[in-house]
Amino acid sequence: MTRTTPPRPVDLEAVFPELAPLARTATRLHPRPGVPSPQDSSIGGPLLWPASEPWPHCSEDGHDAGPIPLMSLADARLRRRIELARESREWGYTTEEQALLERIEKMDVPEGPVAMLPVAQLYLRDVPGLRPPEGADLLQVLWCPFEFHGDGMPTTAVFWRSAAAVTDILLAPPEPAAVDGVAYVPEPCFIHPEEVIEYPSSLELGREMRERLDRWAIDELGIEYHNLCIAPGFKVGGYINWGMTDPYPNPCPTCGTPTEPLLTIAGTEWNFDVHHWIPYEDQAANLARAPIQGSPSRPTRICVSDDNAQIIRVCPTSHEHPHIQMMQ
Repeated sequence: MTRTTPPRPVDLEAVFPELAPLARTATRLHPRPGVPSPQDSSIGGPLLWPASEPWPHCSEDGHDAGPIPLMSLADARLRRRIELARESREWGYTTEEQALLERIEKMDVPEGPVAMLPVAQLYLRDVPGLRPPEGADLLQVLWCPFEFHGDGMPTTAVFWRSAAAVTDILLAPPEPAAVDGVAYVPEPCFIHPEEVIEYPSSLELGREMRERLDRWAIDELGIEYHNLCIAPGFKVGGYINWGMTDPYPNPCPTCGTPTEPLLTIAGTEWNFDVHHWIPYEDQAANLARAPIQGSPSRPTRICVSDDNAQIIRVCPTSHEHPHIQMMQ
């Protein structure tokens, strides 16, 4: 189904012509729950993975429990189904659901490398904004379903490949022995890509311009500028919505070239009270359900470290150089 972002309350370039040369195109992915196949672009769906290629595993330290006990992947999916059922009604868990939740076992910390989970599979035919290496037309991103690594977010792996070259698909990929709760188990979703124009955060601009933008947005529109310039949610490309920190350099660890955002992983697709980022097709449902957990603004059901966004950045000069990740 098509998703259409409404126009913003004002034409930013008309008010601030200085922003025009800084405009970037981002692709909002608009994930929505479904049952994607390996041949589909998806968030959290099965990957078109060659049977002859080893499945990615995370060998980093930090596969221990945070505030939420570890559980098996099967129990995480069971808990998700129970949560979805509960949110479809106005009262709490049924007696049967409560019994099932009580039987979910706390898992021990897994020994050895942990199998990663699919986060995104994006075909170039669906997301033209991708810039793959020559001969590739498919981006695959996986992550380790644990938050407590050294950088406080799931470790990611990025792969580019030619879809036509995958003739024998891995149908039963390895699964992690335990996961850090349900927050890092994406609900399988189809995507509904849409290109939008973004402008840089005021924190990336000079002091005088930053103060003008921030003051104007509040005085004229009663909204913060960062809610006007950068789209929320899962997206490819575009700008970073700085907020946890001031902007800081993200050079390629191999060649020192400034890296660029490839994929933003977000648990929330929009804020309930910022209507111009809510697609027309979702506004009625959003008003009916918001702002509870079951709101349509949370289709993937993930939550990156207290609902922050995880951004994968890549070197624009070589796809062979390692990616870096950050959180905002």
